[in-house]
Amino acid sequence: MTMDPNKAQDVWKDVGQHVQFTVLELNRKDQAKEREVICEFADRYQAILRSLRIRDEKGDLKGSFGFSSAAWDYLFPGSAKPKELETYQTVKGPKYEMPASKGDLFFHIRASDEAVVYEAMSQFRRFLKDITTVVDETKGFRYFEGRAIIGFIDGTEAPQIEDAADYAIIGDEDPTFENGSYAFAQKWRHNMDFWNHLKTEEQEKAIGREKFSDLELDDEEKFKNAHNVTSKAEIDGEEQKIVRMNVPYSDPASGNTGTYFIGYSRHWAVTKMMLQNMVDQSDFLLTFSDILSGQLFFIPSRPLLDQIAEGEF
Repeated sequence: MTMDPNKAQDVWKDVGQHVQFTVLELNRKDQAKEREVICEFADRYQAILRSLRIRDEKGDLKGSFGFSSAAWDYLFPGSAKPKELETYQTVKGPKYEMPASKGDLFFHIRASDEAVVYEAMSQFRRFLKDITTVVDETKGFRYFEGRAIIGFIDGTEAPQIEDAADYAIIGDEDPTFENGSYAFAQKWRHNMDFWNHLKTEEQEKAIGREKFSDLELDDEEKFKNAHNVTSKAEIDGEEQKIVRMNVPYSDPASGNTGTYFIGYSRHWAVTKMMLQNMVDQSDFLLTFSDILSGQLFFIPSRPLLDQIAEGEF
């Protein structure tokens, strides 16, 4: 078996136009029943996506579905487990921290039509509503030119799409779980009044790039805690990459505006290192943001979902 992006879920592809993130918690009242429902859903989930792609062939529907470490242990006790799957613990620095939050099942659904996203999640809920409760449901959108909600081009630090799979998808280092991925989901809320009162030059120093052209600033022009400085991770002098997807969300009238960050990685250790670097160096984004949630999930390959559906785990 070798890495094959075609067997992976949609963990290395584009952010999408209309996006929904949903985190559910298992009720943990009847393990046998909940496991049975999940095993059936592992098959239903894929069938629903296939059906909706036929119903709306221009919808460009993409989906990722995964499990937290605690959910995996509860549903599949005694089974093999992805090597780097663990329960995310709050990451702390001298001034800021990135809190952990609860969550067992994770969905990242996106399409070019909001109706398709709605229909997908509505159908998923039909099968899961009796065994789960909703922890969080966040609707995101594509901002102008694919920019982050703070106005800068997003995805600059992510790998080229041609190379992305190698950074997002587990390889033969963990053969049972090859073509799966580690997904770290984190919800940020920004103080947009604070950010918008900064001069463009200050914003550029804070991010480390020019706002209009997206050209990277020279190191001496950046703040020491510029985002593209603190979020880097190196191992043995070599910069590590993950597939980053920052999705804006907002209730603009009430001022509830932020970014839902989803990072897909071949190695959770790389994402974890990035998070620790950001708090250790007090990333400028943390000065005007509250982090509302954070959890790690394993996204199985499609063949592995088939094995779950067949009761092999």
